[in-house]
Amino acid sequence: MAELAPNKAPETAIRGARFLLWLEAWKSFKKNKLAVVGLIIVLIFVFLAVFAPVITPEGINEQKLAERLQPPSSEHWLGTDDFGRDILSRIIHGARISLWVGFVSVIGSIVVGCFLGILAGYYGRWVDTLISRFFDIMLAFPSMLLAIAIVAVLGPSLRNALIAIAIINVPNFGRLIRSKVLSIKQEEYITAAKAIGMRDRRILFHHILPNSMAPIIVQGTLAIATAIIEAAALGFLGLGAEPPTPEWGKMLADSKDYLVQAPWTMFFPGIAIMLTVLGFNLMGDGLRDALDPRMKN
Repeated sequence: MAELAPNKAPETAIRGARFLLWLEAWKSFKKNKLAVVGLIIVLIFVFLAVFAPVITPEGINEQKLAERLQPPSSEHWLGTDDFGRDILSRIIHGARISLWVGFVSVIGSIVVGCFLGILAGYYGRWVDTLISRFFDIMLAFPSMLLAIAIVAVLGPSLRNALIAIAIINVPNFGRLIRSKVLSIKQEEYITAAKAIGMRDRRILFHHILPNSMAPIIVQGTLAIATAIIEAAALGFLGLGAEPPTPEWGKMLADSKDYLVQAPWTMFFPGIAIMLTVLGFNLMGDGLRDALDPRMKN
């Protein structure tokens, strides 16, 4: 059956309705004080990451051995490390790396996971069985252990750590979008779209995917926090960023031998990781409550 010419009026009405729903969700989000706090924390770190070259007091790799392991002072607000490098400068530049890894890895996971999840949920049968068993196999391994194995095969580097983090998160998004597609494809408007001969690609990308974005956004926000922790863990194990890259996990690994002598070398990078993860978690919880009011209580 040939596909009928699309009527623009209903699509415009649908877009308007979606806009109103997102506007209502934003109003609900603003009422959640913890979510707003999380958003502010995230925006602060994003600001630091974007303008890091402008606001850092010193070069991130500038070594001053005469000033090594100096405590926090007016000259070095967060002290110096074992090479005399300013810790504040390295933490600010480290924000660029951690956020970049978090955002890029999660975007990659969303793209691949959503593609596989949509295929599994919409077409079903052997396609669903094959993709679902693939997800089950990946989820059978502890995520961190799987990431370590992937980096061990590809070789230690920040890029390979990013790839590993993206891969281990694919099943989470794939199963989420699959369950959403299984629910949406039973709706009457999907049945009507098929009845008038609308192509599968148009149904998937104009009807099913837009109506599945709310849980993906929530899960993606929370996944960024997890990705930052995983990147720091790989860096701490020596499987992520290489010296002298100011990655937070690598900074923790380099300063572990000075925990008693200079505790600030570990304390401040750890605080940076904790605050960033806390910000994304609070924001994710707020988005979940705003986009799915049933989850509030």
